[in-house]
Amino acid sequence: QVQLVESGGGLVQAGGSLRLICAASGTIFRVNDMGWYRQAPGKQRELVATITSGGRTNYADYTDSVKGRFTISRDNAKNTVYLQMNRLKPEDTAVYYCNADVVRMGLTRMSTYWGQGTQVTVSS
Repeated sequence: QVQLVESGGGLVQAGGSLRLICAASGTIFRVNDMGWYRQAPGKQRELVATITSGGRTNYADYTDSVKGRFTISRDNAKNTVYLQMNRLKPEDTAVYYCNADVVRMGLTRMSTYWGQGTQVTVSS
């Protein structure tokens, strides 16, 4: 199987920073696109950032509300994705989930896996 384990959430004051980490492990042959989503209370889960697995170059994309403040990156050798969050705002408060498109060893199809979520709370 494949597991995604997130860490790095917590409580921070507005204007502060946090770094989220998500490591994929298990019977992995290849990890394709990875991403971060978030879900605030009473709201639908929304995409925050994605990053492709482009070999030497990884391409990132962001939802408009975090552009210029958040940076997604990855370490392909470690099957790990990061989300550096700067200049945090109270409206960034949510449970943050990572996901990854993974091809498992011995299989040809790709499946999407999710982490368990990590709470980010930004106080005003």
